[in-house]
Amino acid sequence: MSYERFDAPLVQPPGRLQLYWKLVRGDRPIGVLLLLWPTWWALWLAAGGMPPWWTLVVFTLGVWLTRSAGCVINDYADRWLDPKVERTKDRPLASGQVTGREALWVFVVLMLVALALVATMNRLTLGLSVIAAFLAASYPYLKRYTYLPQVYLGLAFGFGIPMAFAAVQGEVPPLAWLLYAANILWATAYDTWYAMVDREDDIRAGSKSTAILFGDLDLVIQGVLYALVFVTLWLVGRQAGLGLYYDLALAVGVLLVVYEFWLCRGRERGPCFRAFLHNNWVGAAVFVGIVVDQLLKP
Repeated sequence: MSYERFDAPLVQPPGRLQLYWKLVRGDRPIGVLLLLWPTWWALWLAAGGMPPWWTLVVFTLGVWLTRSAGCVINDYADRWLDPKVERTKDRPLASGQVTGREALWVFVVLMLVALALVATMNRLTLGLSVIAAFLAASYPYLKRYTYLPQVYLGLAFGFGIPMAFAAVQGEVPPLAWLLYAANILWATAYDTWYAMVDREDDIRAGSKSTAILFGDLDLVIQGVLYALVFVTLWLVGRQAGLGLYYDLALAVGVLLVVYEFWLCRGRERGPCFRAFLHNNWVGAAVFVGIVVDQLLKP
């Protein structure tokens, strides 16, 4: 299966709806997958197996809604930058096909629907959703002021983890924060592959990223980040009482990441983008390990 498939156009609605569909990246599912896997990790760990069906529905739909809203506000914040970057210059806002006011209305509608869903959960989950909304809305502005927007992306992308534990258990235990830390490291690492695709354009445009910060040490630091990801995930397994099948899944994840480093050995745009997409399989492997270990546990 081609890795580009996870960032290939899917459904194409007609007329103006197609522009809004492109604005929310409805035709590019990779972001949803990278956000969905950690959320499902958390739901299955919090429930010790299959989570309550409505909680699963709320969080799965919430992933799509919040990711879509995040894409909209990201493009709104980057409307000064995207026209200067080859990969993003044809996006609806960057090309002028959608106005800033339209984009803000789309963002508001998406967030209101997400709020309506999370309002069916308990009070703690609803309270945490306010923090999640702030992180998602403020993330796009970080690249103007810091070289660490990828770290902040991890904070924003992973906040469904403590929310999932709050929804299932009514509290956020230490296990949730350990898993959250693992996700921050993972998001920083895979989004650095993504930032390496745009590094030269970002330098010319005056934007900032970890890819620029790491410079010639990018592959070395990526190695450290991914090592920390799997060490932290291993600690998650120990604290959650997971065993052999989970550890085997982590080993598969390590092999998948080794392949990503092989892809990126020349730091070329295309291979770095494929490495970014390839993280979908890493997230899937960890999820399968959690589910299988729980199912086959004596």
